[in-house]
Amino acid sequence: MADILKGINDFVWGSGLIFLLIGAGIIFTVKLGFIQLRLPSFMIKGGKTKNSGLSQLKTVCMSLGTTMGTGNIAGAASALAIGGAGSIFWMWVSAFLGMAVVYAENYLSAKFSDDKRKGPMAYLEKGLGCKWLALAFAVFCILASLGMGSMAQISTFAESFGECCDFEPFIMAIIIFAAVYMIIRGGAERIGTAAQYLLPLASAAYAIVCIAVIIICRDHAFSVFRMIFSEAFSADSAAGGIFGYGLLVGIRRGVFSNEAGLGSSPILHSAAGETSPHNQGMWAMFEVFFDTIVCCTLTAVTLLCGSENFSPAEAMGNAIGCLAVPFTAAEMGIFALCTVIGWYFCGETAFKYVFGSKRSPFFTVLYAAAAASGAVISAGCVWTLSDIFNGLMAIPNLLGILILMKSVKKK
Repeated sequence: MADILKGINDFVWGSGLIFLLIGAGIIFTVKLGFIQLRLPSFMIKGGKTKNSGLSQLKTVCMSLGTTMGTGNIAGAASALAIGGAGSIFWMWVSAFLGMAVVYAENYLSAKFSDDKRKGPMAYLEKGLGCKWLALAFAVFCILASLGMGSMAQISTFAESFGECCDFEPFIMAIIIFAAVYMIIRGGAERIGTAAQYLLPLASAAYAIVCIAVIIICRDHAFSVFRMIFSEAFSADSAAGGIFGYGLLVGIRRGVFSNEAGLGSSPILHSAAGETSPHNQGMWAMFEVFFDTIVCCTLTAVTLLCGSENFSPAEAMGNAIGCLAVPFTAAEMGIFALCTVIGWYFCGETAFKYVFGSKRSPFFTVLYAAAAASGAVISAGCVWTLSDIFNGLMAIPNLLGILILMKSVKKK
């Protein structure tokens, strides 16, 4: 089964989808006049918005919560282990181009969303006039939310938690089910509130420890950055494909981390009371920048400086000693929970589009159960399935925004 899933995953994430992601990023970067470079001025001005619904802060925290998952720690470590240090360079490229893509998809979402259709479902049906493509996206989104959004996150957390103490998987599953269900049954408002309190605190603590490790291991810092750039274009990293295996892994891990192009971000931003397409696009760009350029880079440099086998706990042990293992488990737990509750909103929105609002309570229970099952299921096959559904989500979404590119404006 594992070999079959790997084959499907390699097919979905073949050169076609990679070129589609890179091509869309280049096209929108040029069309929008390198709008990524306007992000600093937007943030300096405060990115002020007027809201009548979910506040912009809660929306951003909820959206960041879906991307700031275990992939920021385990995903970066996986990219280094599989694609080498050069894969981090291609994660940066993925993030820079992805910022233009995520602006475009959020711009279109804010322009076309209504009470019944949100995110890609709105612009694929209303803007493109192709309901079957919107339905296909919605189905893939539901499956991705149950896999990558819930099971994969908890499974990775459970593995990390198991390194610091013994636990009964079924007891953990019950606790996770109760915690997730109590949060997600409150809808976007409760999800946004939980993310608003959990995410900034966890991110700040994580960043402080990573910076401390880099300072302690500063003798290796310059060689680390030299390694990232040299390996990105080395003959060894080129063995796996036309632009190098490091590129393939970096782009895939970059998309898995920041989700630019998948279509999840516009669903989450559709909850905001602010309806300005430009502002939603700019805030979405900030999320990609913070997630990949800031957090994933911190993780990668920390691992390269402080651990020979890319172990987060080993690297952080340079700064906090014996507290590294429980600290890593706690961070993984908070990031996993933020991702789980954020992805619920994506899955529920897609579920309502396909099956109607009356059946959404069933999805709430199903989603909490899927998250709980991650505590007793091995992460291997779950991550592979998640990669597959991520790729299947991206295809209709990217095709839609490329066809509708004339509707995307700088302001």
